[in-house]
Amino acid sequence: METLNYRFEQGSRRITSSPQIVGVVGSGNLEVLIESAPLDGACCIEIQTAAVGFGPIWQAVMQDFQQRWQLADTRISINDMGATPAVVSLRLDQAVQEMLGAPT
Repeated sequence: METLNYRFEQGSRRITSSPQIVGVVGSGNLEVLIESAPLDGACCIEIQTAAVGFGPIWQAVMQDFQQRWQLADTRISINDMGATPAVVSLRLDQAVQEMLGAPT
């Protein structure tokens, strides 16, 4: 297992609804927990992954996600069992859409 942590500063979109969980860990998938948190305007992402050595790919996927959503005061926890970058992006988008009350 590998733990990766990312912090993105100066987001502009705050979410205030109840924490949301999307996805299921298992069968090469992942689980995303998203919640609002007092982080001085930052978005913090912690990833627990079974796929060791893919830090640069995770970094690129997380940067792309944050550029799309510009989250602030948001904590995201990801439990991964080898999901592809496309699945990671899909689950992250689903989690934000759930928090914003938008249809998925």
